[in-house]
Amino acid sequence: MRKLKIGIIKEGKVPPDSRVPLTPKQCRFIQDNYPVEIMVAPSEGRCYKNGEYRKEGITLQENLEECDVLMGVKEVPVDLLLADKTYFFFSHTIKKQVYNRKLLQACVNKNIHLIDYEVLTGEDKKRLIAFGIFAGMVGAHNGLMTYGRRTGEFELARMNSYFDYQTAVDDYQTKKFPNIKIVLTGTGRVGSGAKRVLDDMNIRQVGPKDFLENKYDEAVYTQLECEDYVAPNDGNAFDKGKFYSHPDTYHSIFKPYTQVADLMINGIYWDSRSPAFFSKEDMRQDDFNIKVIADVTCDMAPDSSIPSTIISSTIADPIFGYDPHTEKVEKPHKDSVVDMMTIDNLPNELPRDASKAFGEQFLASIIEELLKKDSSVIRRGSVCKNGDLTPEFEYLRDHLQGKA
Repeated sequence: MRKLKIGIIKEGKVPPDSRVPLTPKQCRFIQDNYPVEIMVAPSEGRCYKNGEYRKEGITLQENLEECDVLMGVKEVPVDLLLADKTYFFFSHTIKKQVYNRKLLQACVNKNIHLIDYEVLTGEDKKRLIAFGIFAGMVGAHNGLMTYGRRTGEFELARMNSYFDYQTAVDDYQTKKFPNIKIVLTGTGRVGSGAKRVLDDMNIRQVGPKDFLENKYDEAVYTQLECEDYVAPNDGNAFDKGKFYSHPDTYHSIFKPYTQVADLMINGIYWDSRSPAFFSKEDMRQDDFNIKVIADVTCDMAPDSSIPSTIISSTIADPIFGYDPHTEKVEKPHKDSVVDMMTIDNLPNELPRDASKAFGEQFLASIIEELLKKDSSVIRRGSVCKNGDLTPEFEYLRDHLQGKA
């Protein structure tokens, strides 16, 4: 029986990402238990080093053209795509992102079978594989780090300076946080990751009503469900199913939180039909109290839940100031700006933890599906195949053709 050849590519996007889709031990496990041979393109930038793969008996070689399947993490630069291959990576094309239109066009033109991790789902339509928990963890940490830098009331090291997350937790126990009020949006993977960090920081959770009405002499946070920040336009009771299917019939009721919160951590999955939390005009009002926004969702304005997310920041330069009056990027930490943390590859600050957890999800839910002759999981995750969009992603046709 011919073995399926899987290649782990060298990440080509700039700025570089050090995460891997499979750790060395996970590669060894796959080779030992499935009809699969794995090859790894050498890279000095990975969190798992070349020698760690070599130690597990994994082949390292630059040229991966003999591989059937190529796996990465971030978008693959167009000039590095190999034609007629199956690729796994986060393509950031499924929301009609203009900045990746050429990538989608190239995948179609090069007859690439593009499988996007973001849309690998079970029959219940829930995602099977994601870095979201780690994005939330790093996002919450960076939000507090930014607030500390702005106020000078405490110091937090960068998350990527810790060896792993447990080292960060040990450091949290040495901190005393001021009576800051934090509003966390989202209860999915990202929200759960952010909540974990806030809990590990010993910051007390309070209910939304208490958060709005009470003052505290300690740091507190509240975690909002959908019904806490949107309401139906027709005045009827909130219905989660209707909100998910028709978000354009809802409006934001988030404003009271902007008047009492000091820090916002945004961890929702945002549909472009949904209302934004607040407007640029709202941010210009004297009663807008939020000083720091950690936008883990990181959708770019104007199609975004946060109107001040106008650029992505980077791990090297994580914070910028948004001036609500000029609507421009400024230096952070000034009284006239809202400090923005909008890194779009947050899990890369905890690369070893995040990669290990991601690979475990791949082993649990994807590898056996990949080996099937026909898999509904792989079909749902396939953006394009055989030189065209798949039926599941036909809605991208106008975007692909440059009409949207």
